Parts: sequence; structure tokens; C-alpha cells
Amino acid sequence: MSMGTIGFVGLGNMGSALATNLVQRGFGLVAYDSAGPSGIPAGAAPARNVAEVARRAETVVLSLPDGPASEQVAYEIATAAGRRATHVVDTSTIGVAAAQRVAELLAKEGIGYVDAPVSGGVAGARARTLTVMYAGSDDACARVEPVLAGLSDRRRRVGDRPGLAQALKLANNFLSATALAATSEAIAFGCSVGLDMGTMLEVLNASSGRSGATEDKFPHHVLTGRYASGFANSLMSKDVSLYLRAVGEQGGPAEIGALVAALWERFAKAEPGADFTRIHPFVQGT
Repeated sequence: MSMGTIGFVGLGNMGSALATNLVQRGFGLVAYDSAGPSGIPAGAAPARNVAEVARRAETVVLSLPDGPASEQVAYEIATAAGRRATHVVDTSTIGVAAAQRVAELLAKEGIGYVDAPVSGGVAGARARTLTVMYAGSDDACARVEPVLAGLSDRRRRVGDRPGLAQALKLANNFLSATALAATSEAIAFGCSVGLDMGTMLEVLNASSGRSGATEDKFPHHVLTGRYASGFANSLMSKDVSLYLRAVGEQGGPAEIGALVAALWERFAKAEPGADFTRIHPFVQGT
């Protein structure tokens, strides 16, 4: 099935990588970012605003920082004069309630919405190993499947209504944030008594303490001193706060969640915009 021209709004670290994947898979792409055209991949056409994207593309992919941004862009798509857009795929992490609001806003204008947050980082996006977890109606998911396939080789439908993929993404990021914070403390302890960090990681990764933090974040960004995962501490703090809020709305347990959220909030306030892997030196110094 031909998808026509694909629109893309939001060309930060992740958005630019995802947009590049679509171009490399042969999609015609028209792209826009409020910060300017610097993130537009070679082979994509720049748009002057969101409304132009909505006029030129049938499916529009969003990669935005938060719920208010997604809601604003969705409104601009829905109200664009001469709009061609019939479906929106939102790869942003915006929370359950925001996804539901965006879905309702678009549905009033007959636009299908697929909630499709991603996990795996910028490196995962470039390697096409990023996980796209998505939720939406049968019709909407079937219509945008070629676009989802263009984004990554790993994708899984997790529900039949928008918001469910957000819930899974928030749970995932809470676990990621918790593992990275806990590993930072454990490594700081080991190093304080004279263990070598590299040795610790090798043994942890062959033992029950292994996690995404020990297998990926620490070897590639902390041990090397690169601290260049492409994901900011402010975004992780936002995600954990969204998780905590959603758990509270469900009346679920959040004892660990509250501690983790407080730590990430302190880190984000102390070093605004720092790579989230820098939580290790932050923890080590507190």
C-alpha cells in the first residue's frame, strides 16, 4: 500500500534519527521543527510550519518533548486548512492522559491516532534496534504499519487504544531510571573500596545484578567517560514524574517510584540538560 508523503514534526536527537530511517527506507518526507531546519535529514523536504506538513502528508509522525507539545501540534494538524493528513503516529513519551486527550482531539476531525513511544536511545534508532511499542485501533494500526516498519525493525502492538503504549513506556523508563540510579550507587561503593569499575561490570553482567545499566549505559558511557547517550536528565526526570503521576491516578504502589523520582529531579535541577548517564558522577558526589 502506498503511503504517499510522510510528515515529521520534531527533529531533536531522536526525531532526527527516526526521520533519517524513513528517508533511508525510501519514504518521501516533509519535516518541520520549531527550532529550525538543522535536524532535517538529507533527502527530506523542509516545511515552514506544522500546517504545511499537514497539507502535504497523509501520515504525520511526531517526536516531541512532552504532552503539551504533542497536544499543540495535534491541534495545528487538525485545524490546518487544506489538510491531507489522515493519521498521526506519536513516538513521543507524553503519558497516558495526554495520549488520550490527543486521540480525542484528532478523532473529532476524523484523524486516526497511534500511540507509539520508542525505547532504545538514539544509538538504537540508528541501528534500527529501537523498540516501537504502539497502541491504537485495528484500522489505524494497519494503516500506519508501513511507517512503523520504516522507523525500526523492532515493534510490538501492545493495545487497542491510545494510552496503553504510553503506560508501558513509562513502566519501562521507570525501570531504566531505577537501574541506572541503583547501579550508580553500587559502582560508587565498589570503587570506594578499591574495585575496578570494568571488573565490576564484567562480573555483574555474568551475575544476577545485570541490567540495561550494566550491559549498555555503564560500559559505553560511564566507563569510557563519553556520557553521550543522547538522552537528557530532564527528559528522564519528566518521564519518571509522569510514571509516578499515572501510578497515583491508579492508586498503585509507588514507594520506590517516589524515591527514584526525587533523585532524578535533584539531578535535573543540579545539572540541567546533562546526559542522563551522568547520574553516576552526580550520585558519587552526593
